[in-house]
Amino acid sequence: MSSDVWPMVHAERAALIDDLARLDDAQWELPSLCAGWTVRDVAAHLVDTARTTRIGFVVGLARERFDFDRQNARGVERERGASPQQTLQRLRRVASRTSTPPAPLDSRLVEQVVHGEDIRRPLGLAHSYPPEAVARSLRLQLRTPASFGGAKELTARVRLTATDADLSAGDGPEVRGPALSLLLAVSGRQVVRDELDGPGAAAFVASRR
Repeated sequence: MSSDVWPMVHAERAALIDDLARLDDAQWELPSLCAGWTVRDVAAHLVDTARTTRIGFVVGLARERFDFDRQNARGVERERGASPQQTLQRLRRVASRTSTPPAPLDSRLVEQVVHGEDIRRPLGLAHSYPPEAVARSLRLQLRTPASFGGAKELTARVRLTATDADLSAGDGPEVRGPALSLLLAVSGRQVVRDELDGPGAAAFVASRR
């Protein structure tokens, strides 16, 4: 059901805000798991996407000549603010919003979980995500083409099986692991080899680098 997406998104935003509130200025500038972005950049991106409406997304993309990466970079630049505390203040202001770009609502879960880990893992912070949020995020990524930020094409080469959820998809050598680790891997993030096992794990992890 799409109606239960927003409570999960709002809860994850609040949890991330709590974690960010404990950072010092140096931690805000650490590299995140999202290539080229610092922790603060990812937080600014979350502000930008929380503000984004369906019409606003289309208009902004057209303004950037349909360059999705440039549109994202422009949003980060716009929402960073003058200091980490201003970035955090802006994130607090948008925490309860329900606006969304033109994408499936479960993409809001993908956004919060993946970017949450983009921030937390480099900082050594652990967070327990709702299993349903992670599983739904993974299912969406596995049915979304790579051209739209997903990993649908991967399912033609490997079978991904979550060890902590009723979720398995794809054909080929099996890759097993926690749903969160699989989600990060299919979303283009590097994961520790020990997080995944199965006959297809080594080649799969290598292909994600």
